Amino acid sequence: MLENYFPVLLFICIGIAMGVVPILLGRFVAPHRPDSKKNSPYECGFEAFEDARMKFDVRFYLVAILFILFDLEIAFLFPWAIVLKELGTFGFVSMMIFLAILVVGFVYEWMKGALEWE
Repeated sequence: MLENYFPVLLFICIGIAMGVVPILLGRFVAPHRPDSKKNSPYECGFEAFEDARMKFDVRFYLVAILFILFDLEIAFLFPWAIVLKELGTFGFVSMMIFLAILVVGFVYEWMKGALEWE
């Protein structure tokens, strides 16, 4: 019974080793010579001028959410395109309904000005 779980245990051990061994190797082998330049904050080639915890405009988050939404649409399109012949007409029509709903949402966002940055 336990021999059936041996490949799973082996996979877990190898996965942990692949994560832990490079960290330990870097800790013990790499030279550790910190100085003020290495420990200073770096932002685009010049000193940081504001607090790292500053508030972002809500439009930034809106654009990020819209990107994720339409990026997920592509994630659904690839598997659908691969098995389209097996799905037949039902699969095609159901995906067209899904895309139509997304297009309606996209047009709504466009008309509301959610994609305008000013």
